[in-house]
Amino acid sequence: MPRAKNKVASHRRRKRILKAAKGYWGARSKVYTIAKNHVEKGLTHAYVGRKLKKRRYRSLWIVRINAAAREQGTTYSRLINALNKKHIGINRRLLADLAANQPDAFSAVVKTAFEGVTK
Repeated sequence: MPRAKNKVASHRRRKRILKAAKGYWGARSKVYTIAKNHVEKGLTHAYVGRKLKKRRYRSLWIVRINAAAREQGTTYSRLINALNKKHIGINRRLLADLAANQPDAFSAVVKTAFEGVTK
């Protein structure tokens, strides 16, 4: 009796990898063993890239908040410290958006944070 090789599952597995490798150059899109390595490497880079994206956006928000805070006569670190002491829970993404698109609202947040405190 011949050995069962499970052709259907292995064929689907290879097809899935080669489909994911579509658009790769040369053997990377045509030879299964090479395509498998490059698809896996691409997925690894995609995973890392998603983490780096969050890091880059946070640093961009901080730069924007700092620029707007300096226009108000304070710094980023002093502003965040004052917001934390007043228990004002506005995240950096929202603060950066206010600083860029609604400067009057941002100045109101700064004034609220520094009420009764010297800058």
